[in-house]
Amino acid sequence: MDMLEKIRDFVRQNPGLKARTIASRLGLERPTINALLHAHKDTFQQDEASCWSLVAPVELSVEFGGKTWLAAKDVEKLLSKAGSPLDSPCQRVVFSLKKGSRMMLEALARLLALSNQLARAGKTVILDFDEARVTLSYLDRLGFFDHLNDAIQVLPKRPKRGLSRQYRGNNDGLIEFRAIDPAHEESDIPKLLERSFVSCAGDSYTVAVMTILSELYSNVLEHSKASTPGFAGLQFYKATHHIQTVISDSGLGIVGTLEAVLEQRYPKVAQKIAASKDHAGVALLKEVFSSGQISQVEAEGRGLGLKRSREFAKKFRARISVRQRDFELQIHHSNDRVTFTHDINLVRVEGTHICFDFMLDAPGRSV
Repeated sequence: MDMLEKIRDFVRQNPGLKARTIASRLGLERPTINALLHAHKDTFQQDEASCWSLVAPVELSVEFGGKTWLAAKDVEKLLSKAGSPLDSPCQRVVFSLKKGSRMMLEALARLLALSNQLARAGKTVILDFDEARVTLSYLDRLGFFDHLNDAIQVLPKRPKRGLSRQYRGNNDGLIEFRAIDPAHEESDIPKLLERSFVSCAGDSYTVAVMTILSELYSNVLEHSKASTPGFAGLQFYKATHHIQTVISDSGLGIVGTLEAVLEQRYPKVAQKIAASKDHAGVALLKEVFSSGQISQVEAEGRGLGLKRSREFAKKFRARISVRQRDFELQIHHSNDRVTFTHDINLVRVEGTHICFDFMLDAPGRSV
């Protein structure tokens, strides 16, 4: 690491210090530090108190690559490394998919939701698929661009062929992104997902999958309170013999709506959450999926949907991920065991983004 890079990293982590303090902390001569700071005004800026900080970049760039297939966890790591696009002072955000990389459905759903949220926040958003044109064609087939904000620029160019509409419904291994609009509820969406899932996995999944998807769809409608529609989709990956089903919205989120009523309506649960050593949102979601009976709606029998979904998912060893504003809960099922893991301090993405990842038995084996 050269001296300039060393100073830049130090100032990034310790903004608002004077040159003499920077020199002392780094064990360098003050004249040397002064000379470098003043010689690179494109990198460093000085305020009225002669304290130094980094010049805010005009553009935030996130490159998605490094693997052939990027899962949601890979996307989250790359976003965290680059910084939160929604909270960044940068008004221009560029997401680029590198050559040789593709994204799993769950990762694509998060990219779509975040891109639209950035556009609605007034930021300039560019999706660069110049090195990954095969993915660009797949996204057109998936219906990604049907739900992408019109203000977002796509490179090399936004597809206009409408492959999702041209081939819509003719492949049971792919359910194109369908809009979830609380103002215009479509009960056919869970049925479409269930039909596709059963076609790929077998009739033994019918009751469980229909219960899971119906409950999940209803829960998103209940907790969304979003001003824009969410979306749902499904992809069957033959090579690894598993299915990802995603349901996403950009509203207040499960935790956001429940926290507002928790103390008044569920004081015992509120006390339990407060006493937990877990992140408050993580603890609340665990309670929702484990015990149920927590809902923002005052009606008998409400709040059991996600608990029922988890119980059915357990039967088929499914993984459930629930992404909220700045954290994620993962629910893993193996035989009769259920384990929870979580990630906190993630970049801000509004809403609820859920993925049910079903690992199917290999062909020829009984379920």
